Amino acid sequence: MSDTLKVVIIGGVAAGPKVAAKVVRLRPDAEVTVVEKGRFLSYAGCGLPYYISGVVAEQAELMSTPIGVLRDPGFFQKVKNVRVLNHTEAMEIDRKGKRIRIRNLEGNEESWLDYDKLVLATGANPVVPQIPGVNLPNIFSLHGVEDAEGIKTALAEGKARDVVIIGGGLIGIEVTEALVHKGCRVTVVEMLPQILRVLDEEMAALVAGHLESHGVKVLTGTRVESFEGNGRVTAVVTDKGSIPADMVIMAIGVRPNVHLAKDADLEIGQTGAIKVDTHMRTSDRDIYAAGDCVECVDIVTGQPCYVPLGSTANKQGRTAAMNVCNENDAFGGVLGSTVCKVFDYCVARTGLTEAAARESGYNVTIALVPAPDKAHFMPDAKSLLLKLVADSKTRKLLGAQATGPGDGDKRINVAAMAITAGMTVDDLANADLCYAPPFSPAMDNIITAANVTKNKLNGYMVGVSSAEVYQMLQEKKDFVFLDVRSQGEYDQVRLPGSTLIPLGALRSRLDELPKDKEIIAFCKISLRGYEAALILKAAGFEKVSVMDGGVAMWPYEKLQ
Repeated sequence: MSDTLKVVIIGGVAAGPKVAAKVVRLRPDAEVTVVEKGRFLSYAGCGLPYYISGVVAEQAELMSTPIGVLRDPGFFQKVKNVRVLNHTEAMEIDRKGKRIRIRNLEGNEESWLDYDKLVLATGANPVVPQIPGVNLPNIFSLHGVEDAEGIKTALAEGKARDVVIIGGGLIGIEVTEALVHKGCRVTVVEMLPQILRVLDEEMAALVAGHLESHGVKVLTGTRVESFEGNGRVTAVVTDKGSIPADMVIMAIGVRPNVHLAKDADLEIGQTGAIKVDTHMRTSDRDIYAAGDCVECVDIVTGQPCYVPLGSTANKQGRTAAMNVCNENDAFGGVLGSTVCKVFDYCVARTGLTEAAARESGYNVTIALVPAPDKAHFMPDAKSLLLKLVADSKTRKLLGAQATGPGDGDKRINVAAMAITAGMTVDDLANADLCYAPPFSPAMDNIITAANVTKNKLNGYMVGVSSAEVYQMLQEKKDFVFLDVRSQGEYDQVRLPGSTLIPLGALRSRLDELPKDKEIIAFCKISLRGYEAALILKAAGFEKVSVMDGGVAMWPYEKLQ
């Protein structure tokens, strides 16, 4: 190795610039070069939907520092002492010679760059299935600034009245609001039975209902077969019929960009991404990798996973830089912590979903807990719908999900720390969190959710999910679906198949309920439902349970 540390970084969007900046801070004498195929550097890809909507007014804002300085090659050279070769493609890694072959895309000239340490930050590529007509004009992905510009241009020219989004994942759902605000009629087409696979079914159904309340048509369990058009796309043909379309956004997901690593015979993990150790080192001790091209480890299960997120890319980039400079830093894994904005809803999750926990072999206990996100008497209090997933054996928290207009992100962040620390729901229920009426209830939402989970684990409460109740109603099972809200609440909105006995009248009307049938009690949020269940059990009723989340978290049709 030469006296001057030569570091070459392939990729200049998220992880790559983070590596470059940290290396120079640790080793000011290092010779750092970033090779980026595209024109734009260090941009906030997660901000693209807000650029399309106009919330972010200028493209440059996505590529600027917090004080407004554009992060272009000149900035990196003058401020960071980092050489940036944009519009330059890395063609080949010569591991034996410790060099990479590059090609300038403007002059088509090739050359070699030597390195002492190489960092791969090649990111991911959007999945574009080979469906007939997929190359028609006005069919976009949303994976870079160029895509966003194409979408903005089509919107500005009035050529995108009917927009179809293919894929109900984070990318597709995040851009939906921007399109609706631009006056588009939007349809989301998802092949799977639910949108947002980062959530469990009932939580995703609540989000789908919220989308539909804003005029978005959500088609799940629907497969795209082809695109039609003459000169540009005019329709999306699915297995359930044709949908008019002036513009289509492909948002099926991404795959790790690993072709350079594969060609260099670096080890690829079972998820298809580059395999790295906790130091972000690949199977070659002088080559590191970070960001959307690498395989992560799930903190809960310890198993490999692929979770491409900008937050993760930045953390991994810092770890890689530390170890490139002979420090001893480790990246501990991920929980898949995610948050997105869906109109006025916060949608967030961390850790394992209930479905993933069961697939991993856990015996789980879940709680669905709706409540105001601050003291109920505050005029700006908003509903927050929480779900916790716990291991029934160890009582450890495994995962958490939130949706609704309330502040969900801070509760999910608390859950993420609790899961990382290996805390039980008992620990979480006693967490010393801040309280003041403008910020939270006296018992914070996540503490209440932990207490509900404890009640279930301790046998004080038997919960039934809304999905289970809905299935029982569809199968016409013989049970009492007991609504203990007030008559006024019942008259305003009610659930199908329900029987009303307000909680205050329940003790005097116990003789109206059969003791030989299952009784499932509920109310608006199922707090009164829980109290009703306790009354019924004390009176000798044995088959009593509570529907988790009550009316607030019932994702199916309600009767008005």
